[in-house]
Amino acid sequence: MAKEKEEEHESLNAIKLKPRITLFSGCAIIIGVIVGSGIFVSPKGVLLEAGSSGMALLVWFMSGVFAMIGAICYSELGTLIPKSGGDYAYIYEAFGPLPAFLFLWVALVIINPTSLAIIGITCATYALQPFYSCPIPDVVINIFAAAIIALLTFINCWDVRAATRTNDFFTITKLLALITIISCGVVWLVLGNIENLTMPDIGEGTQTKPSAVAMAFYSGVFSFSGFSYLNFVTEELKNPFKNLPRAIYISIPMVTIIYMLVNIAYFSVLTVDEILESDAVAITFADKMMGSIGSKVLMPIFVSFSCVGSLNGILITCSRMFFSGARNGQLPELFAMISIRQVTPIPSLIFLGGTSIIMLFIGNVFELINYLSFAESLVVFASVAGLLKLRYSLPKEQLETRPIKINIIFPVVFFIMCLFLLILPFFHNEPYELVYGVLLVLSGIPIYLLFVSNQWRPAFFQKIWIAFTHFVQKLFYCIPELSST
Repeated sequence: MAKEKEEEHESLNAIKLKPRITLFSGCAIIIGVIVGSGIFVSPKGVLLEAGSSGMALLVWFMSGVFAMIGAICYSELGTLIPKSGGDYAYIYEAFGPLPAFLFLWVALVIINPTSLAIIGITCATYALQPFYSCPIPDVVINIFAAAIIALLTFINCWDVRAATRTNDFFTITKLLALITIISCGVVWLVLGNIENLTMPDIGEGTQTKPSAVAMAFYSGVFSFSGFSYLNFVTEELKNPFKNLPRAIYISIPMVTIIYMLVNIAYFSVLTVDEILESDAVAITFADKMMGSIGSKVLMPIFVSFSCVGSLNGILITCSRMFFSGARNGQLPELFAMISIRQVTPIPSLIFLGGTSIIMLFIGNVFELINYLSFAESLVVFASVAGLLKLRYSLPKEQLETRPIKINIIFPVVFFIMCLFLLILPFFHNEPYELVYGVLLVLSGIPIYLLFVSNQWRPAFFQKIWIAFTHFVQKLFYCIPELSST
């Protein structure tokens, strides 16, 4: 009897996030999150500001270089602070609880659920397009998007391996889709249709104004957002000190090369005016190269599959951020619970999936995302600033034994580039959306003072909350990490 109790005690002590993500799955997570619907639907954001295909290609390349420098910085951060939670964990270690909570607040309330809702709507729209000859009703799109998010949430709750295999499959699918576009572009060029990529066409309309080039770069950089998402699941990555940097160094150059080749394919087949007039460049491209089957069936399937991969990657990674926040006492303890059977953070996953589904039905979520580009830039800026601070504040012994030591020039250059991205939009057109983004971040301060730093709760509230927590624990058979009770 005593032996059985001892075994049960050891079993419960083993309830924590386990390293089950391989190097291949790590690469798939990074690629899966970065490559969403954008490269298929509207790569014209860069072209609109760059003015010509030649300048646009240069901007895409420089955006990839920016992402690579940032990823190199994050490879040191991820091994210096080997905790799940990504940016949240780094900001917490470098600057303390309040700045970390402000990031957590914005991510919890708006960034992640809104991003998932928008990707879900895009996914449903393209998945249903082959079955409708008329405009698709919004309610149908929302219900189908909700079903997709719910299914992926269930898979992530059920098993980490099933979630990563799902991510692997859809990442491979989206890469095959992009290779199809690249192959069509190669065939087009081999047939001698090179006029769009030769002078003077390739340079016609090039913008030379620094503000226009800067805004084109701004658009390009956000097409690479997600390069740091593997850092959210560091504790679940096998051999993270080796596989985290390897996954980054494999994935970012691969995405940069693919983005460059896909854009070359677009520019070779379509004129600048055709791209700027298109609502979905890949559909226009497919219509010209493959006819109605390509534009009405094949490409919509490719776009929807790409969106599913992005949805799944964000669910895997961002749920761990909420888990990390709860573990630090900045979110309800429920979010730090792990299922005993599945060994997954089920409450965090269900909250993220559930709030995303709610976002689908609250109105025009596309308006909300415009306020958050600034907030996302601020997060990356704060993380790299944290790396610079930790370089001088951590004990010398810890710095000397860190697994990855990058040259100080990388975080300094990236810090300056992030500062440029933060300041630039305030001088471009009307900065009201950025002001709203700042106010949204600052709105977390009273929440922090009331519910995080202040530990007092009314007795009746405590009683209700404890009862609810116990109900959720029984429902999902979950306990706090490393709990022995």
